[in-house]
Amino acid sequence: MIVKMMKYDIVLFAPERDRFIESLRQTGMVDITTSGWEPSESDRNLLLDIEARTKALAAFDAVAQDATTAVKVDADKVFATYAEAQSVIAAAKSEIARLEKSVEEWTPWGDFDVEKLAALAQAGIVVRYFVTSTSTYNKEVAEWGEQFTHSLISDADSQARFVIIGDGSEQLDIDAQELKAPTMSLKQLTAAVAQAQAQIDEAEQTIVACAAHRDVVAAELSALKRELENVRISASADKQAEGMLLVLEGWAEQANAAKVDALLDASPNTVYIKSNPTPEDNTPVKLKNNRYARIFELVGNMYALPKYGTIDLTPFFAPFYMLFFAICLCDAGYGSVILAAGIALLLKGGKKLRQAALFSTVCGVASVAFGFAANSFFGMTISDAPMFEDFKFLDFQNQFFYASLGIGIFQILFGMAINIVMTTVTYGIKNALGSIGWFLLIFSSCLAGVAGMVGIEWYGFSSVAYMTTVGVALVLMLLLNKPSFNIFANFGIGLWDTYNNITGLLSDLLSYIRLFAIGLSGGVLALVFNSLAMGLTGLDAGIEHFTVGTLFQIVGASVILLIGHGINLFMSTISSFVHPMRLTFVEFFKNAGFEMGTRAFEPLKNE
Repeated sequence: MIVKMMKYDIVLFAPERDRFIESLRQTGMVDITTSGWEPSESDRNLLLDIEARTKALAAFDAVAQDATTAVKVDADKVFATYAEAQSVIAAAKSEIARLEKSVEEWTPWGDFDVEKLAALAQAGIVVRYFVTSTSTYNKEVAEWGEQFTHSLISDADSQARFVIIGDGSEQLDIDAQELKAPTMSLKQLTAAVAQAQAQIDEAEQTIVACAAHRDVVAAELSALKRELENVRISASADKQAEGMLLVLEGWAEQANAAKVDALLDASPNTVYIKSNPTPEDNTPVKLKNNRYARIFELVGNMYALPKYGTIDLTPFFAPFYMLFFAICLCDAGYGSVILAAGIALLLKGGKKLRQAALFSTVCGVASVAFGFAANSFFGMTISDAPMFEDFKFLDFQNQFFYASLGIGIFQILFGMAINIVMTTVTYGIKNALGSIGWFLLIFSSCLAGVAGMVGIEWYGFSSVAYMTTVGVALVLMLLLNKPSFNIFANFGIGLWDTYNNITGLLSDLLSYIRLFAIGLSGGVLALVFNSLAMGLTGLDAGIEHFTVGTLFQIVGASVILLIGHGINLFMSTISSFVHPMRLTFVEFFKNAGFEMGTRAFEPLKNE
């Protein structure tokens, strides 16, 4: 459900701005419109400061400090110490990457003494380093031996590494790549890596020490955010009377309007006009759903909030999403893993992960139930167990193809019904006549198809009742779809809509077949991994005598099962999360007439 809002046009004395905004923060009930704000150079620096301190708090949280110190310190000093430590870590990691590349490059050459090589160079004996393919070296080595003094160092990895010894002035035209002479030996390189790692360890300990003062940085971040809010409000406000008056646009929940009125009435040098939002307003959106639907706001928010004045589709798509997730996963064993992960997050994840934990839990419950009904537990057939042999399971492979189409038709019709109701309530029933025609055509055709299969002749495809319904639907679709247009324009628009709707509905309907395909593919892979585990270890023939070899067979089968089902569970979970989302955002939202909102309701408040 979308929370009802009230609009406030507020005029205040400019010098009262900071006091007024602070009073709004104390209540935490008013959202001030700041759209159209363009940051200046100083504003950009403020944004960078906020981003930097946000990252600092994330780094402090990552070191998992149990408690913060009560000693008061300067926030700027803590942040500067943290920033310097991060700079040291970044530089040391870059240096380690460079050194490790040198170690990898020079390890095949063996250890060497750089000082001795430098002394030889000063004496006029220069060692030059080359690398080429082993085949090239073997082909050219005889000719090279006649031209200069060389020695093969290594031929590992099909690469010949050799040195040429001379005075350094030789012009060498050979099929080999010359390397820059090393400046550090392998021992020196390894020591430099260890030294850089020690710098990282020391800097990380510095960050741990800074994390003990997390609260002062968090307080500074809150102050910077308040400063940014003040800047945005002031910059986006309409200034009148040579800047002496500020005109602000504010929003509050209708339920809190009386409290906001009292606050504004008590505010000196402030006047306001309260009104209901209009369709032209950029009204912020806040959702308020029951406990079950609130879980699935996580999914809807990945797409967009609904536009104010329309309908929140979260309660309507939530049951479908949970069902689609279960169908795609289609295994009680995999569902139990998702369920266990959700329960673990509920117990250990804290408030931040509560919504994700509840989402995993309800999807896990649905997956366990549907997977059991589909007779699958980690790819094994549940009905093979004696206690379930009389239970009537769903034959997913042979029965669910048409069931997936039926579910798709039902959700499409459900979305169209929501669209018809919303259009009727908002604009009147005459603007919904075209949609009603399409709904009647699809619904009556489905009803006639079912009637034909069960032998009900009075509403078959050739019955008078069906033909009458189709006739009414065609009139609504082709002649009454645009009440403000004449009949000829309506007919042309209706024909064009017919082409678009037929192709669109066919595409939408076929998308639901993927529910069957994804569920079937995951089940087949689970069976394959079970067969591999049993077949490769010989356990498919059974265990006649338990020996030490049998133990190795069990361990081997367990490893194959763990890896195989782990991969399958990972891929199936991703598919089960993404495809229902696609069906929701593309098929259901489109047929339900979903309209996007532009911004969420974010009242000013003290953190």
